[in-house]
Amino acid sequence: MADGVSGAPLRAVIADDQALVRTGFGMILSADGIEVAAEVADGADAVAAVRRTRPDVVLMDIRMPRMDGIEATRRILAERPDGSDGTRVIILTTYDLDHYVYAALTAGASGFLLKDVTPEHLVAAVRLVRSGDALLAPTITRRLIERFAHRDEPPAALHRDLSDLTPRELEVLRLLATGLTNAELATRLTLSPTTVKTHIGRILNKLDLRDRVQAVVLAYESGLISPGSTP
Repeated sequence: MADGVSGAPLRAVIADDQALVRTGFGMILSADGIEVAAEVADGADAVAAVRRTRPDVVLMDIRMPRMDGIEATRRILAERPDGSDGTRVIILTTYDLDHYVYAALTAGASGFLLKDVTPEHLVAAVRLVRSGDALLAPTITRRLIERFAHRDEPPAALHRDLSDLTPRELEVLRLLATGLTNAELATRLTLSPTTVKTHIGRILNKLDLRDRVQAVVLAYESGLISPGSTP
């Protein structure tokens, strides 16, 4: 099945040190027309496989030998060989809201999946992330960040790139980080859903972000919003 963008099949790399996980996920993706470009057992091989095969999505375990999934994610996304439309990373984890997941999100991952995910959810997640959307609902992202953000540290100075945002875009970003959906943003700001999507698109472009997960992370990391803030 084509990705709907270029007409080419979606391509994925699976990185997990458990052979059963790699095999099982590979079979599920292949059965739905998603090409598995490589299956690897550690982070170093994942980085090499991405460089070699240029996949659309990487399913990345966190705890692996030689190089963990966080460092592998950081290296893969730092290179961004194809710009903002390059490879995206989904983190695989055994425990919901693992603090390693927060580290992976700050490294640039587009979301996370529990390893007991259903086949239907796995396939849907890969296609969703490839389309440019985020895998996490804003409220889940916010809860994750609030749990692991350093509450004992003073707020960081505003990220320099935030100066490129208009007052309205800053307002949208701030509300987005509190967990509001697009529909709720539209109601709160008395805007149409289309206008809200336009604002979010401009925010992502100006800040060179992949999706709204990264926007929420940046809002907290930059000090634009602090843990415990409410809409």
